[in-house]
Amino acid sequence: MLAADEPPAFATIRRNGTSPFLLTCDHASLRIPRSLGTLGLTPDQARTHIAWDIGALQVASLVAEALDATLLVQNYSRLVIDCNRPPQAADSIALESDAIRIPGNENLDAAARAARVAEIFTAYHEELTALLEQRRLESRRTLLVAMHSFTPTYAGVARPWHIGLMYRHDVRLGAALLPLLRAEPDLCVGDNQPYAIDEGIDYTLPLHGEVRGIPHLGIEIRQDLIADAAGQVTWAARLARLFPRTLATISP
Repeated sequence: MLAADEPPAFATIRRNGTSPFLLTCDHASLRIPRSLGTLGLTPDQARTHIAWDIGALQVASLVAEALDATLLVQNYSRLVIDCNRPPQAADSIALESDAIRIPGNENLDAAARAARVAEIFTAYHEELTALLEQRRLESRRTLLVAMHSFTPTYAGVARPWHIGLMYRHDVRLGAALLPLLRAEPDLCVGDNQPYAIDEGIDYTLPLHGEVRGIPHLGIEIRQDLIADAAGQVTWAARLARLFPRTLATISP
């Protein structure tokens, strides 16, 4: 499916970064492999939030740079295959998103689905597994943070949160960061809002965080706040300042 001159499924930035934080960005890109054309979308549709998490990559990159942290980036649109969904999930290869049909995802045969799973989904998660295993073998402390963004409104309802934290069975990182964010002036912080980790929907944190027993957290930032460079710099600076303050309260 991917041509020889196209990017691989993932990019690993600062593989040997010194920070205990390891960041992921599952929905970093709006790129579609040439072999799939436009998936039947107009150019405007292909640039909207249905294709990627707007601003998430830029914020994650700036945080990782500031902390000297490793960052794993997914290089293709979530509309090709969603790397934060189990492959068997109904929306792993979405037929519709936010009332927009994805014609290029309709009537796929088994071989076409398998190609997307193997070349993008599996490749991405095998790299994350390898990064975590390398750190384990080197006895390096690891805190896994999945960076996402969310729309200001959903189904016509405004979302008041500026940032939301997602955590479930392991509350260590969420419990440490939540009061720090709530102490920031003029922030509305969601505690498992607008999203929470769902066993049947989410994939990255349940597999790589919960199964390994390492502190982990999902971060969702509202897209209108990080749609431009100024907002991205502001939010990255805030997170880079607060992340290290959580370490003293979390057991290795």
